[in-house]
Amino acid sequence: MDLGLKGKRALVTGGTRGIGRAIADQLAAEGCDVAICARNPDQVAEAVAALKAAGVNAWGEALDVSVEGSLTGLVERAAEALGGLDIFVSNVSGAMGLGNDPAAWKQAVEVDILRTVEGCEAAAARLPDGGSIVVIGTISAVEVPGPRRPYASVKAALIPYVKNLARDLGPKNIRANIVAPGPIYFKGGVWDMVEQHMPDRFKATIERSPLGRLGKPDEIANAAVFLASPRASYITGANLICDGAVTQRVDF
Repeated sequence: MDLGLKGKRALVTGGTRGIGRAIADQLAAEGCDVAICARNPDQVAEAVAALKAAGVNAWGEALDVSVEGSLTGLVERAAEALGGLDIFVSNVSGAMGLGNDPAAWKQAVEVDILRTVEGCEAAAARLPDGGSIVVIGTISAVEVPGPRRPYASVKAALIPYVKNLARDLGPKNIRANIVAPGPIYFKGGVWDMVEQHMPDRFKATIERSPLGRLGKPDEIANAAVFLASPRASYITGANLICDGAVTQRVDF
């Protein structure tokens, strides 16, 4: 299916590995010019080279998104580099793996709420008619697993924000949605670490899945890129659960 993304321009935060990289790669495969950011300059350079090799214009910047104002500046520079911006994908998270101490909560709020909102607001001010915002959330926002930690709470806070964004931007024909992944496995990722250091938890998570496996970054990218595309023109304000039915909640 042609998603109608050829010639569109997208910015993906955290676009060098895992879900973010899979989204960037799929956008490029659809003919979309892509800008990315991440903290590691070598990984940014490698990803940009790979995206250009796919035949599209690509741009990247090494950036610490926890710094106030970083996302506003990034959106401006990415739009300048690509000649505009049609799609913004907020993928970076600083809360995964943090503990329950006050410093962890402060960091999680700063990155996962304040910086996400900053990036979305900066993008919303630039997106044209037909533009799209996709925020990568988590099933932890709708079903709490494991011990107390800020990750679930800060991600949950984004759900009403994105719904408000969708309603406010609707008259401008700009859409906003969330994709909420379940446990996703890739080398160097969180679940790779769990497999190595907490094999019992890893096995239990596999057993929870009706599909008998964890998800893959490409499977989340499929959903995110579709929602970003004109093919999803009547979908906005949604929180799309992509978890292989790991959660037992009913999505009314």
